[in-house]
Amino acid sequence: MDEYDLIAVGGGSGSQVATAAAERGLETAVIERGPLGGACITRGCVPSKALIHRADIADSVRHAEAFGVGAALEGVDYGEMTAAIHDTVYEKADRQEASLEDAENVTLYRGEGRFADERTLEVDLNDGGDVEVRGDSVVLGVGGRPMIPPIDGLEDVDFLTSDDALFLDEQPDSLVVVGGGYIGAELGYFFAALGTDVSLVGRSERLVPREDDAVSEVVTESLERYCDVYTGYEAAKVAENDTGVVVTAEPNEGGDGDDGESSTGDGVELEADDLLLATGRRPNTDTLNLEATGVETDDGEYVVVDDRLETTCDGVWALGDIVGEQPFKHAADYEAKTVSANLLEDGDQAVDYGAMPHAIFTEPQVASVGRTEGELEDADREYESATVPFDAAPLGMIMDADDGFVKVLAAPDGEILGCHIVGPQASTLIQEVVTAMEGGGTVDDVAEPVHVHPALSEVVYTAFDELSSSEFSTAPDWRDVSDE
Repeated sequence: MDEYDLIAVGGGSGSQVATAAAERGLETAVIERGPLGGACITRGCVPSKALIHRADIADSVRHAEAFGVGAALEGVDYGEMTAAIHDTVYEKADRQEASLEDAENVTLYRGEGRFADERTLEVDLNDGGDVEVRGDSVVLGVGGRPMIPPIDGLEDVDFLTSDDALFLDEQPDSLVVVGGGYIGAELGYFFAALGTDVSLVGRSERLVPREDDAVSEVVTESLERYCDVYTGYEAAKVAENDTGVVVTAEPNEGGDGDDGESSTGDGVELEADDLLLATGRRPNTDTLNLEATGVETDDGEYVVVDDRLETTCDGVWALGDIVGEQPFKHAADYEAKTVSANLLEDGDQAVDYGAMPHAIFTEPQVASVGRTEGELEDADREYESATVPFDAAPLGMIMDADDGFVKVLAAPDGEILGCHIVGPQASTLIQEVVTAMEGGGTVDDVAEPVHVHPALSEVVYTAFDELSSSEFSTAPDWRDVSDE
């Protein structure tokens, strides 16, 4: 049996803990059966955003005439586009694998690991055979996979998930997307913007229902310009026909717990070439044989951890999608830093997700941090709110971003409780708010610094200025021009 100071199960963010330990002279191992770098690199956020970037370009060409530019979209070389993205992201995974293999004090096991006891793992090697390894400490970061919902007839129908929809050789002429969360919204926009006839089915009355209500309302209205959107519906049955698939969607009479609302419409039958299931992801904890350990999971099969990210078994830590708190790559990286500090430096760092941002790459783009207005109301928390449209800033007006806005939520003393941005470059604009919140800042900490003119950051400035304590304001407001 090979013995190590630390074993990381999963070659994504968890492997960063292993390399940090190796740099301190500890003997470490990484167990990973698939591409290195985690799902984000090859099956998630990076390739999907590469595809969405191309959809954004196509969409801009279609709307160029609105800005006085004559242009026509003559075609999309879909197969070449997806092949180029595939090659790029898998080259990155290969380089990360080579980097791990070249690192001192790190041994890479290419295979799937499962517990034999609390410190011993059996690894089924990809090239055949198996090996047992034992670690003084174990870091679990095995990620998640697409959730397959219980739909009648699904076992007899070919379907796509977010894992395999990214690298299709041919673009579907028509597509039914089941799932109204951020994955369904992003992929629905991508395919539709490139010309696929998309029907999007979501259980809640609005798409991306976990966002602030103002955000989900705009995203829903925007996607309705690209797709046939059926909110408040649930895929009840699927079947094949001569040309593809038929999805029967019924009103979601019981609601889904996100907004408590239900649809009262009639059922619909949606026909398409292909079916894409984007109904969320589940943790890969079932691959680990946790029954052989003292590691507990909750009702959703997520690993139970304390605020230091240690599990209920001493010396076993967890991070990323199997924790389930924040299902984002940047959150997993943050958790990897926390585990590294606590495990390697005997630290006592607690995770704090209060300033954890996220983004949705639809059109318009979305970015959020902190609490939603609904969450504050449910908590009976006193707050103030300001919402400023993008066309308050001259560049927002120039870009014709008339459905964009910045919404600020703050306590009466100025503490920033949340910020929600819809519009161009939202994922970048949110960062100054995250920085302010991370430092315990107030609305004045965002409103007082000088912002470049004319830049989109002036929308953020103007929104925060409305709640600031400053007696004087130089915030731009071009709404009187854009409204004409």
